[in-house]
Amino acid sequence: MSPVTHFFISWLVANSARMERRDRILVTAAGVIPDIDGIGVVADIFMRNSNEPFKWYQQFHHVLMHNLAFALVVTIVAFLLAKKRTFAASLAFVSFHLHLLGDIAGSAGPEGSFWSIPYFWPLSNVEFTWSGQWELNAWQNIVITAIAIGLSIFISWRRGYSPLEIFSMKADKFFVGVLKNRFG
Repeated sequence: MSPVTHFFISWLVANSARMERRDRILVTAAGVIPDIDGIGVVADIFMRNSNEPFKWYQQFHHVLMHNLAFALVVTIVAFLLAKKRTFAASLAFVSFHLHLLGDIAGSAGPEGSFWSIPYFWPLSNVEFTWSGQWELNAWQNIVITAIAIGLSIFISWRRGYSPLEIFSMKADKFFVGVLKNRFG
């Protein structure tokens, strides 16, 4: 799934109960951070004209940070930094795993290649995949993203804060103000 989709789904998980901003940020980040292992695409771009370019993205995306070991690291960090430690850490664990589930369900390549998840890496190379995995730009991902954005807008209007709070309190206040002025 797209990182944008992961972001909105994770923000919805963070808003499944009332939590303070810091805890919402931690839970949201837990659902997005696995994709940091996709940074290898930058190396691939710089090395694409070399004689034998190593495919960092293909080799390491959905490996280094798409596994139980990294899920535990993220959960521990959330526990240490959160105000409601156990609750926020539990939701961070759920958010992280929804990311993995989303990737198993909807991250196939346009040529029909499937992304697998080596869940027990580095202890095991067993990989999990689903033969029904739809493409990244498939209608299912578009619908899921649209629903997640719609629910996020509704929650923003109801609660008085939006996903923008993660990046800018000023932008968040402005956006929520627009929602309140428009919809009461």
